[in-house]
Amino acid sequence: MTQNHNRMNWYELTNPQQIDSPALLVYPAHIERNIAIMLELVGGDPDRLMPHVKTYKMAEVVSRQVDAGITRFKCATIAEAEMLADTGALHVLLAYQLAGPKLQRYAELAAAFNWVEWASLVDNAASAEAMAEAVAKSGRKAVVYVDVNNGMNRTGFPLTDDLEGFYRSLLADERLDVRGFHVYDGHLRDPNFFARQEAVEAAIRPVLELADKLAEEGLTRPLIVAGGTPTFSVHARNPALVCSPGTCLLWDWGYDDLLAEQPFEWAALLMTRVISKPALGIVTTDLGHKAVAAENPLNRRIKFLNLDGYEVIGQSEEHLVLRVTHPEKVSIGDVLYGVPYHICPTVALHDTAQVVAEGELQEPWAVTARRRRITY
Repeated sequence: MTQNHNRMNWYELTNPQQIDSPALLVYPAHIERNIAIMLELVGGDPDRLMPHVKTYKMAEVVSRQVDAGITRFKCATIAEAEMLADTGALHVLLAYQLAGPKLQRYAELAAAFNWVEWASLVDNAASAEAMAEAVAKSGRKAVVYVDVNNGMNRTGFPLTDDLEGFYRSLLADERLDVRGFHVYDGHLRDPNFFARQEAVEAAIRPVLELADKLAEEGLTRPLIVAGGTPTFSVHARNPALVCSPGTCLLWDWGYDDLLAEQPFEWAALLMTRVISKPALGIVTTDLGHKAVAAENPLNRRIKFLNLDGYEVIGQSEEHLVLRVTHPEKVSIGDVLYGVPYHICPTVALHDTAQVVAEGELQEPWAVTARRRRITY
């Protein structure tokens, strides 16, 4: 483990009967420590951070980062963008190439929150034209970053010699305010830090060289927004990069296993109850597909912190079935606490998060931006 798990049962509620299950629990003290760690990794400079909010989608997590001096954020949806604007963010990069009605929604959102500096991504001329037209109606320039594909092969302009020409063509368009490059390298996740570091540095090097070339010509040096959580510990070492981790604010079992060098703490868990013991050695809980991300195999859904000797053998919409070594130690009604393997889609399954401080429930937080639309 990369974090302090030696405090026994730090996660337990003093009175779990206060809430129904399954439930998403969040621990603000752990979130605040994760914010401090995130800042420490970039030398304490909040301007080097553009955290992604897709993991938590909660205004209270954003506001704690704003209080720590972080004003720039990244998001993936219009709803997340609206939550950010409503919570004190001053610079928002909607890191998603917009098409269809989203263009108009984005323009309306930008007009409504005109004190926020809005930006989005483009990776082709047609999308850049559509963005320029949509925002021009408000009398403002469209702030954009060029999305670069440096091997993820999901979105982005290919990292070829043509990238420079595309960037220059956007600079020549007076309707656009071109700020730089966005490079997401989520495919680089070797568990060995030094192997990952070598791959990450090699993948970002051509973008850094292009930025240097443009700056040497007297152009404004492009900002480079790089990476996510898996590559954060590499990019954080390069002061020329703006980093955009997100999962590190809540952390999860998957990254705790993968990223041994990152010292973040679990700040969100799931609470579930044993509801049946239908056969010898079989225990069923109420943690179904609707409560925990189910995109991974059964053995990578949830890690229980207060149960030993178990194997997940089945899951359906409302049930998670376990084979347990010591069924005599498990009773119907028992409360189990577990850390999800993948926290981001897990949070999006819950309307609210139950807030826990020193074992006591506080006022819950709304998972506001899990919605497809808030206002705009």
